[in-house]
Amino acid sequence: MNHPTKTLHGLGAEFSSAGALLHAAQKIQSLGFRRWDVYSPFPIHGMDQAMNFKRSKVSLFSLLGGCTGLTTGFVLIYYTSAINYPLIVQGKPYFALEPSLPIFFELTILLTAFGTILGLLLLTLMPRLHHPVFNWDRFKKVSDDGFFLVLESADPRFDAQASRKLLQEIGGDHVSEIYQDPEENPHPARPESEITQ
Repeated sequence: MNHPTKTLHGLGAEFSSAGALLHAAQKIQSLGFRRWDVYSPFPIHGMDQAMNFKRSKVSLFSLLGGCTGLTTGFVLIYYTSAINYPLIVQGKPYFALEPSLPIFFELTILLTAFGTILGLLLLTLMPRLHHPVFNWDRFKKVSDDGFFLVLESADPRFDAQASRKLLQEIGGDHVSEIYQDPEENPHPARPESEITQ
């Protein structure tokens, strides 16, 4: 009988404090790893620099959305008032800028908001209902008092044995393999009723 091959997502390590996790992130970044992430119950000051985060591209989507909204408003008003159905009302010109400003403003703001949300979802690969780190039994501490670093197996510098040793050397505890599917997790979380027995 053939058993399916386990798909390794990466190696995870738990750290004792926010400072230890920050130090570990700086070390991993300095070694040239690219596919890795940290998890903590609260934001850690300096982590963005430690992970070498670049400026977010969400603002570009916001700008494109705003420009699209402004252009749409202008074209819509000008086309309907001056081209498709030209009508002189009280001697006013076919197209007047002042009465059109509220529409320009509203469409610009509306499409800026839509562009921001769309950019955020695309860049963060959301919505993502499940992540392989959820298969790691120790990861349930992340919303309370756990500090974790995960090296992904897709990283070019990843080597199972060398990466495990590295995580241990930089202060990582409970270094564990994390698999893509819950059934592949070597240490599935047990129900509390079994733990307390």
